[in-house]
Amino acid sequence: MAPERRQRRCNAAELLSRRSGCAHDAGSILRGNMRLLRTLLLQDNRSFIKVWSKCSKSPIMYENGKIYFENYLNCYSCLHSVPQVLYKLPQRSKLEKFEDALLCQSPLENVFTQPSDHKPSLLTLTANGWLYRLSAETGETLQKVYLSSNVKFRYLGWDVPQETFYIKSVQNKESSLARQAGITHNALMHLAIFNVFPLQIVGILEINRNVFGNGVTDVVLSQGAIVVSYSNKSVKLYSFEHILQKHLTERLTLGKQSSLLEGKTVGDFPFGVPRNIHITDCPPVLFEVLCFNNSVHIGGYPWHFIYTPPQKNHKGTYHVCSLKDSTLAINGVQNMNCDSLESDAMSFHPDDSGRIIHVGPNTINVLKLVGDPSSNVQSRLVKDFSMVTHRDSRPSQPVTVTSSGRTVRRRFHQLDDDPDQETFRMVEYEDELDLLAAVVTDGGEGEGRARIQLYDNQSGQLLRRAALHEPWDETFRHDLFFEKDTIVHLEQKNTTFCCHVYKL
Repeated sequence: MAPERRQRRCNAAELLSRRSGCAHDAGSILRGNMRLLRTLLLQDNRSFIKVWSKCSKSPIMYENGKIYFENYLNCYSCLHSVPQVLYKLPQRSKLEKFEDALLCQSPLENVFTQPSDHKPSLLTLTANGWLYRLSAETGETLQKVYLSSNVKFRYLGWDVPQETFYIKSVQNKESSLARQAGITHNALMHLAIFNVFPLQIVGILEINRNVFGNGVTDVVLSQGAIVVSYSNKSVKLYSFEHILQKHLTERLTLGKQSSLLEGKTVGDFPFGVPRNIHITDCPPVLFEVLCFNNSVHIGGYPWHFIYTPPQKNHKGTYHVCSLKDSTLAINGVQNMNCDSLESDAMSFHPDDSGRIIHVGPNTINVLKLVGDPSSNVQSRLVKDFSMVTHRDSRPSQPVTVTSSGRTVRRRFHQLDDDPDQETFRMVEYEDELDLLAAVVTDGGEGEGRARIQLYDNQSGQLLRRAALHEPWDETFRHDLFFEKDTIVHLEQKNTTFCCHVYKL
């Protein structure tokens, strides 16, 4: 028998030399680079240092290595050792201000007629009804579409997979004077659906109370379904493909004439984009569930959904059920039994593994569904691994005796997310490095402090810690992003917004 081959570790120089001497496809080179970066990041002699801070009077946004200030007018790149200005756009009037924005990048395998379609772009929606496609590198206007002078569109959102996005209008709410006069508005809101790569209109539809019911409170497009929330705590899913096949009156093309506009050009001012999807009767319901806060998550393998029933006795629990027949999975009721100001959260893992991640104040559980989709056997929910904080296990005494002999009785027990003890605040997933980054706070020294703890996404092993230098005040809002060798911390202090950037 041939002797067993012994695995040997390669250092960074050897890996780079080997890569340069062989023909590799882009995917294998990228995977090799990420393995190399992960190894460097986890070395004991490496640390994250704070390299940059900047504050603003308006909200700050971060997306894919770019920081946006002044309502998306000023853009900084995080690819350098210190963030640098990519572009600054001129000030815009109140009517022309950006209401919302999405950053999009085309798939590598797609081939387009326009070279600009291959580069990242920023989709922005203005208050006066324009949709702009800007270059993400220079801010140059690549394309613009006028939507409507009658409908006020306000919000942008991605569908999955992210090659379709929707624009949602504000809700048409009846005034008290209109109700007194007997005037009713059945049109609640409008959705405009677009494809990207290249940018193209799919259609505009109206959410009408006569069709979908009087209790509609919100609508989004997700995974090819129109998701409608109702005031009776129900959520219903309708197939957008079915709606398109049955109720589409005319296919529209941006820059081309349309009979719905009497020969005018689609997307031009002041004609905009006409409504070409007229829903005359309620589509068949694909899925319906009553849930707390109109919140339901669908995913897993086989397909399951996560929700909290609206009844009071189910408060604080999450139920995991089969999407096929709503059967509760074995061990499918999960409860952290935590007493905290911020409730625990459960959703499907963003790594598309079908696992479930349950985040509480002192424990993060990663769960997985075990079952055969081809059989009728009930799925089982089992724990893959857990991540826990280090806390004093001694229970707090309800009665304390002071030095003078006076007895003081506690009126309240300590909360599980009390700032004085180690607490998980949020968790981020870095897909390219396959790491989970959890924010842990500890106010034991009198001032709230936070650190990032990096865990292996497959085993839950704690690999390293990185401290944040600025204090962490739980009374304010915080957002944290971990991407390759960069940590970005956004915080709001009263009316001031600050951005802190750390580099490896």
